[in-house]
Amino acid sequence: MGAEARLAELGIELPPVATPVAAYVPALRTGNLVMTSGQLPVVAGELTHVGIVGADVTAEEAYAAARTATLNALAAVRSIAGSLDAITRIVKVTGFVASAVEFTGQPQVVNGASELLGEIFGDVGTHSRSAVGVAVLPLGAPVEIELMAEVA
Repeated sequence: MGAEARLAELGIELPPVATPVAAYVPALRTGNLVMTSGQLPVVAGELTHVGIVGADVTAEEAYAAARTATLNALAAVRSIAGSLDAITRIVKVTGFVASAVEFTGQPQVVNGASELLGEIFGDVGTHSRSAVGVAVLPLGAPVEIELMAEVA
């Protein structure tokens, strides 16, 4: 089953590509790789959550925000590749988590992205990953996700 059919089976509809908030493009292709800019958990132009994980935002809320940001990243990839079925491998996920000083659950938060990619792509979604705690993210977002995908 292709990724587009799997999305439909899961009842997931990708959003329109998020409008950049600064001077960059949402995604760029070079050779057989599509790399996204950092994607925030935005739905209909609004952040789903705002704040610091471990202070204002729970780990569970941040996990959900990572899933939302990943859908935005996939929309950006689709806009370049034409279809998610063109993806032959999710190569790398980088997740940034705006973290309270004592919060150390960044890997579990970024699992929101990784597990969603596994649900959609199966083995093709298995990827390398970084989960990084940071002081603050653009617009006060709790999570930002970047993807690198190999395409046919």
